[in-house]
Amino acid sequence: MAKKENAITRFFGEFKKFITRGNVLDMSVGVIVGGAFTGIVNGLSNYILKPFINWLLALIGGAKGLEGAITMLSPTFLKDANGVDTDVWDLANSIYIDWGAFLSTIINFLLIAFALFTIVKIINSLNDAKELVEGEAANKRQLRRALRAIRKEQKVSKKEALAIYEARVEAAAKEKAEADAAAAAEAEKAAAEAARIAEEKATANTVLLQEILAELKKR
Repeated sequence: MAKKENAITRFFGEFKKFITRGNVLDMSVGVIVGGAFTGIVNGLSNYILKPFINWLLALIGGAKGLEGAITMLSPTFLKDANGVDTDVWDLANSIYIDWGAFLSTIINFLLIAFALFTIVKIINSLNDAKELVEGEAANKRQLRRALRAIRKEQKVSKKEALAIYEARVEAAAKEKAEADAAAAAEAEKAAAEAARIAEEKATANTVLLQEILAELKKR
């Protein structure tokens, strides 16, 4: 009995750990917000943009806008009270291509894609600004630690410590630039040597081919 209780307790403990993990909660929030956001986009498309497009199409072509943008393949007509076919299509029983619904789906997709692009761009901008602020704060902390170490080591004032620190930074930058220039020169020299060797091999192969052809001509 105790083993069964321990297994149940362990199972529910693992389940609690799973549902309280950050990525699961983030995913749940994302699904809920995404569903609500989809409703907003559908409302914007159906109640604002689609009527406006219908109005433009009706103004230009005198049609019914997106609702009239259909291609009838196998029409069925509504019947009047006497059972006679009318000129009105029975869309529920007809076979047709609904271009209006297709265009509405494209509009919804473009709206969602644009909104997501805008949100991601804003989030990336905020992250970049946060990283910049954190980087500046880290640089300031590093500067304060370096100045304290210099003042403690050389028994100088804060201004003198700052001058020493700037001189060290400048010397380190100069040394790095010289090292980079030397590495670039070495790489350029190696590339030139490799090109020379390749050219010599190509020339040797050409000479060899010419000698072989000359021998063949003699025979």
